[in-house]
Order: sequence, then C-alpha cells, then structure tokens
Amino acid sequence: MPTLTREIARFVVQLRTETLPPEVVAKARSCLVNALGMAVNGFDTPYAPVARKAALALDGEIAHGATLLGDGRRSTIGAACLANAALFHGRAQEDTCGAAHFGTILIPMLLAMIEARAYPLARLLPALVAGYEAGGLLEQAFAGRTTPAGFRSSATYGTVAAAAAAGTLMELDEATLAAALANAVSFTGGVLQSFADGTDEWRYQVGIVARNGLAAAELAAAGSVSAPHAVEGRAGLARSFAGVEAPAGLAASLGRDWAILRVTFKPFPVCAFNQTPVTGALALREVLASRPLAAVRVRMNPYETGYAGMDATGPFSSISGTLMSIPFCIATTLVHGAPSTRQMTTYDDAAVNALVERIALVTDPGVPVLSAVLEADTLDGETLIHEQRMTPADYAFDRATLRELLGRIGSEQGLPRSLFERIEAVVDALPHGAIAEVVGLFSEIEGRRRAA
Repeated sequence: MPTLTREIARFVVQLRTETLPPEVVAKARSCLVNALGMAVNGFDTPYAPVARKAALALDGEIAHGATLLGDGRRSTIGAACLANAALFHGRAQEDTCGAAHFGTILIPMLLAMIEARAYPLARLLPALVAGYEAGGLLEQAFAGRTTPAGFRSSATYGTVAAAAAAGTLMELDEATLAAALANAVSFTGGVLQSFADGTDEWRYQVGIVARNGLAAAELAAAGSVSAPHAVEGRAGLARSFAGVEAPAGLAASLGRDWAILRVTFKPFPVCAFNQTPVTGALALREVLASRPLAAVRVRMNPYETGYAGMDATGPFSSISGTLMSIPFCIATTLVHGAPSTRQMTTYDDAAVNALVERIALVTDPGVPVLSAVLEADTLDGETLIHEQRMTPADYAFDRATLRELLGRIGSEQGLPRSLFERIEAVVDALPHGAIAEVVGLFSEIEGRRRAA
C-alpha cells in the first residue's frame, strides 16, 4: 500500500500546465500577480533589509546566483529565499490557503531557482500548483488541531509545500520526490508566539521554510534515505503535531478538490482572520454615522479567537502586534475607515486607543470561520448589531479586483499603475518570457528609490 508521501509525489510529478484545469492555471497566475504586486508595494517595509543582511552574512555574495530583490546583489538560492520571502511577506497582504501563506514561500523560492539555474519558465506554474496542493492537502487535514496547539500553518505545512514545488521544478522522479516530502516533514515546525508578543520572527519564518524545503529536495536528489511513513507513521506529522491518525484515503482528493482554488487574497494590511471583522466594522461605521460608542463586542469562531495575538489590547509598539489585534483593527476602522499601513503603525492615536479598551473579543462557536458578529452599544443606549458572513469565495478576487487593489496601494506608494500592468503582462505571457523581466521589475523600483 503506497504511503501518503508517495501518493502526493505520484500526483505532483504528473502536473503539466497543458493538462491542468483552466481555472487552476488562472488561479496560479492570479497568485503570482498578487505576490509580485504586494512585493513591489512592500519596498518600504523594514523586514527585507534585515533578512538580506542575515542572508549575506550566512551565504555571502556571489557573481552568478539569485538576485536579492530590492538590493541587486546576488547570492545563493537559499539566501534569496530568506531575503526575498521577507519582502513578499512585508505588507502582510499575501495570499492565504486556510491559515497558511504558501505564496510567500513558494514564489520567491521558485523565482530564485529559475534565475540561478536557468530552469525553463514552462515549469513555473506546475511547480507552483504542486506546492499549493501538497501543502494545502495537509493544512486542510490537520490545521484545525495544529493551530490551537500553537503551530503556525505557514511553517508547519510550508516546508512540505516548498519541497513539492522545488522537486517539481527539478523534475525529480516519483520516488525521489516522495523522499523530498519525507525530508520536509522532518524539517518542519514553527510556533505562533511572535504574534502574541508582537515581534517579527514570523516575517522571516517563511524564508527559512523555503530554504528547508529546498534542502529537503536537494537531499533527496543526492540520495537521502527518508522515512516513507513521515506523515502517517507512529511518530509522523499527523500524530506528533496534530495528535491524530492521518485520515484514510487523504490523498484521494488530489486533483478533485484543488487547494489552490481555496486561496484567498487580503484587501487590508491586517491578519487574514481580521479581514472579515474589518469589513464588518466598515459597514457598522456607516450605520453609526459618528455616534459615540460605549462598548463593542466582536463575536468570532474559537479557531480564530484562539489564534495568538488576536485578543491583544496593547499598548502596541509594532505593526506585528496591531495587525493581529482584533480590538485594534476594529477600533482604527471605526475611527478612521479602511485601515492603511500608516494607521496600523500609529500607536499613540488617543481616539483609537481609548476605543480599544472598550472592545471585547467574544468566542462564539455558533459563528462560522471567516465570519464575525459586531455588537455596538452607543452612549445614547442603543445596541446596533451587524453580522458579517464571509467565505473563501468572497476573498478569491478576480483579476480586475486584484488589479484595482494593487494599483490603489501602489498609488499610496507613489508607484505608477503601468508597473502593475507590466506585472500582469509578464505573468500572462508564461511560459514565454524571461526571468530577467521579473527581476527587472524590482530593479526598476530599486532605481526609483535610490534616485528619490
């Protein structure tokens, strides 16, 4: 009987752009457009410079390697994973698959591999889909147990996703790719405490995850002997991380229930779980019409309210704290409207901080995931209730919506809309074109910043 890693490998080695469902290919392109657009919009975030400095200290600068985007120097593929993933994760408006941000892991890694090793661009989309499917399969099966236990899905399932994507790009055979996935399980992990403490480790987790997934694939290609029961074994991922048996027939959904079609995008620079509360707060703000508030209660599913940092009330000193805090996100939305990065990094706003103290997060199992119920008590004695029910489909933006979102953020950053049109053109041209066109987009922004 084949093991789960072997079944996943058997599925992903057969992926080809021409045989993928058109909607899967279209979604893969949208994931690329969003990731590249949010990365160029994130040039003024402080995390990529830190990651670049660390990456160069670890691996050094080399003449012919992968470009550290936003810098121009080249280093190893692993260094580019660490540095560039922090750029793609900088605005916290990356894509989300369940609770995992696979795009911030897979896309920087694959681009670096293609640039450094001249893999054909024709393999990019199948490799990207392979990563989402392998990681998404496990995330959907086990995140309901691993997230409450304190494990971050991006780190727990991203290593497997990265190994699947790297192995597909490298055209590993089925047995070797299964070994890569098994290696990845052994290298997985990553906890949520940085969200509770409002610190920045999570910005760099995704780059480390990409490096580990790449190492898993390289070790397999070099001949590693790897645990065949890495997921379902007595000490495998399912039991060790989730505390459950791996469901029988788990891999049967591959190719039928496409994980990439569950991928969502973020309209606001806040946690994925805060997108719906902010949407609801915007609607409530219109009804309130500036009436003063005595208290607000936000009812949400326990899976979301239990996530690290969601109930934080400050005082805040970093956006890593504010973007997770439901009270802060609701308060800044009710006071100012749709949150911007400027508002999310304003920690001394008296009106917002006063309202934060009057907002209570309430765990309610009756509220579905991705939904929220807001109850606002006004000072004149009325209680207004707004129920905001959302599903992943509401955040699976079409290309026109993505275009508007990226362009609007770009305008705030002083970037021309023509830049985002070029991103779309590069992505839509795949498998044609050259990796230099992608790198060139970032080089242009880098030049603009240096000239400014």
